[in-house]
Amino acid sequence: MKVIEEEQRIRVMEGPWSPVGVIREIVADGAQEDPFYVMDLGEVVARYHRWRELMPNVEPFYAVKCNDDRLLVTTLAALGAGFDCASKAEIELVTSIGVSPQRIIFANPAKMASHIRYSSAAGVDVMTFDSETELVKIKQYMPHAQLVIRIRCDAAAAQCPLGIKFGCDPVTEAPRLIKVAAVLGLEIIGVSFHVGSGTDETGVYGRAIRFARALFTVAENAGHRRVHLLDIGGGFPGGRDSSINEVAQVINSAVESEFAGRTVRVIAEPGRYFAAAAYTLAAMVHAKRELTSKEGAGEEDKHTMYFINDGVYGSFNCVLYDHQHVVAEPLEPSMDKALPCSVWGPTCDGLDCVLPATKLPTLSVGEWLVFRDMGAYTLPVASAFNGFPVPKVRAVVDTRLWTALKELWPLTESHFVVGSRMTGPSATPPPSPPHHEASQHVAVFVECALK
Repeated sequence: MKVIEEEQRIRVMEGPWSPVGVIREIVADGAQEDPFYVMDLGEVVARYHRWRELMPNVEPFYAVKCNDDRLLVTTLAALGAGFDCASKAEIELVTSIGVSPQRIIFANPAKMASHIRYSSAAGVDVMTFDSETELVKIKQYMPHAQLVIRIRCDAAAAQCPLGIKFGCDPVTEAPRLIKVAAVLGLEIIGVSFHVGSGTDETGVYGRAIRFARALFTVAENAGHRRVHLLDIGGGFPGGRDSSINEVAQVINSAVESEFAGRTVRVIAEPGRYFAAAAYTLAAMVHAKRELTSKEGAGEEDKHTMYFINDGVYGSFNCVLYDHQHVVAEPLEPSMDKALPCSVWGPTCDGLDCVLPATKLPTLSVGEWLVFRDMGAYTLPVASAFNGFPVPKVRAVVDTRLWTALKELWPLTESHFVVGSRMTGPSATPPPSPPHHEASQHVAVFVECALK
């Protein structure tokens, strides 16, 4: 039997606990030196049920690009989510855990030919497009595809605007492309859009849904007889203090208004909504440097540079590529005054700066910092540049949730540790007795049990 390494085992937590408390346990003996994540599976499950409660008629298709951690994907699959895949590798990942092709949308409007052929072979028939060139390519490699035209409808402000790269104009371009698809003998079944990742504007969803409804009629008039799919994309907030209440109201109202009297299947592509808050990053201060400069009237301005064991080439690539504003918190509370400082990554690159200006109480080498809401667009992009390791994920689950979920995961008992204390690096534990793989055919039970 394959032995599961300590870092890969899911810790079943009993009694009161928190991700920060788990981090304290792991670093308490001083053996832990590399950065690591604590993943709270309960956060993922709670968000899934919150979504279904607020938008019961909108199916979540998780955007795999946000965080392709296999355990996260497996958990969402067990709960019943669908998946937004953008490449052959993402389709391979999702289908390898038993997800049917009907629960996947190939939502990349500009696909490589080999990936289209793979999608066809895998049975993933639904895919997006936004150009005539893509239609010609699909006609050549997958003429039976079920197509979803992606339109552009940008939010006024977004953390990551996507309309600059994808989406055809819903008024000038989309009607022509719909007709071109009909001439080529290709079938359009729906309309998709993405208002931008990390937006605070909610009204944009209503505008985009109105555009989509008009294009349903255009498509039907062009001869597309099975237009029924509305894909409202992503852009949903994922921080622990965020809420989707307002945007859910806007979406529900717009769908009810625009599609009254007709059958429409509505899906969405949330990524950071499921991933962000579930992951808490722990990074250690391994060096520091005190700087002093003279200010006006002869006053000294002091500034401390803290060097931690993760940086912008690792987890904090999100600072560069996802425009995230990360917050550093000392693992151990302090009553000391917060002083001006900066936080730097471990590499020898001068650009490896996590926080150029912040305030923290005085920290010593060997102390740890905690960064919350770090599950979105971090791990998939991280690299081991300069030889510094990508942080490992230490997954935890509350014992009550584990009781309900364990029969859904395609995992054995050897993947779990119950009741023992979490530590840093240690010898590989002995294998547990073998256990038959769990069935994935009782999702309804878990959905009911966790409400």
